[in-house]
Amino acid sequence: MAVRHQLIRRPSQAVWAVLADPNRYGEWVVGPSTSVPLDQTWPAVGSRLRYTVRLGPWTADGVTTVRHRETGSELELEAAFKSLGTARIFLQLRPWGEDETLVICDEHPLRGLGGTLHNAASEAVFQLRHRGMLARLARLVEQDHAGRDRAGAGRA
Repeated sequence: MAVRHQLIRRPSQAVWAVLADPNRYGEWVVGPSTSVPLDQTWPAVGSRLRYTVRLGPWTADGVTTVRHRETGSELELEAAFKSLGTARIFLQLRPWGEDETLVICDEHPLRGLGGTLHNAASEAVFQLRHRGMLARLARLVEQDHAGRDRAGAGRA
């Protein structure tokens, strides 16, 4: 199982705000270039979004479904990508001190070809993907906060 963590210098509510915005999925998840909510209830259990992966001239669509949610602390997704099958992605947010959040990501193939061919090499790929994904999430959350700080300072 590929498990990785990232300390984000913002409270868990700020991290959850990004996770709960289906239009930002493509900004922090490594792979998708765009995301479109298929349901207006994201991240309610059962809600879905469609994402597009682009590699040069090649594009393909997948669908991610929310399988479990504890508002503000846990989000469990099942990402389906055509013939590769599905993967389970579990994100847990733990308050860390007063103003930080430890985000733990646990991802592994669940169904289809990805699960059948799962091995140490695919685990290494998941680890690299998580490193990038969690770093992107941290940047987004921390930049959102910095942008609000600058906007608030301009009004003072």
